[in-house]
Amino acid sequence: MNYLTAIDDTLHYSASAKPIELYVFLDPYCKDCWSLQPILRKLQVEYDHYFTLRIALRTPLPKLNVPYLCDSKDSSPTKSSNPCFPSIAVKAAEFQGKRAGFRYLSCLLEYSFLKKRDVSSFSVLVEIAARINIDVDEFIADFTSAETLRALQVDMFLGNEMEVAEAPTFVFFNSNIEDEGLKVSGRYDYAIYEQILEELIGGQILPDMPPSISSLFNRFDLLTTKEVAEIYQITEKEAERELKKRLLKQQIERIPFQDRTLWRKKQHDCSLY
Repeated sequence: MNYLTAIDDTLHYSASAKPIELYVFLDPYCKDCWSLQPILRKLQVEYDHYFTLRIALRTPLPKLNVPYLCDSKDSSPTKSSNPCFPSIAVKAAEFQGKRAGFRYLSCLLEYSFLKKRDVSSFSVLVEIAARINIDVDEFIADFTSAETLRALQVDMFLGNEMEVAEAPTFVFFNSNIEDEGLKVSGRYDYAIYEQILEELIGGQILPDMPPSISSLFNRFDLLTTKEVAEIYQITEKEAERELKKRLLKQQIERIPFQDRTLWRKKQHDCSLY
């Protein structure tokens, strides 16, 4: 698929699609994008039968204009570090599926803002790929491909076309292709995004039944006790009790962090850090 075809396919609405198209512009270096993750996950769990989600990157141009810093004796970026690498890595992961790309971005933000790891390092980015169980060899091959850079260019083009100046930014489109998109820049309470969906649908929206906890952790890599409580509409104490049951069965693992408790699916073949 060439560059122009990719842009054309992205911008043209399909009549068989869900009634809303939602573009979410994120920056791997943006702390607000990290704190937005629980809101975006809850929207997906409850209302993704109403919208098609497209994650696009909105990374400042100076970060993308730095040339690769590869080892002079090796054309691969294995020993390299570069500010543009996180954005390239997310697009490389997307070649293994849209969900893989979203999980990769979520894990990358975790590494950056929770673990304080250097996500501009290629070795760290490969570690993230292994952490979320995507094909690492394929990820490395896609990372250095021209197609991945073209995919990143498509995101930049979309951001310019939609006049997105910052991350995070949500852009909603309804089924009428002649209507302009509704752009919401910054981070807001969950109820605001629900209200926008209702206005665009033109009536009451009904949430899906939440999946099982096992399915939830298969879909999302890292969740807080509060997130689980809100998704299942139970108290945090009840959520913690259910999560501890799965902890004892070694299905999930617990990560205490500041004033929160984080949970994720148990990985028996890799360490936490």
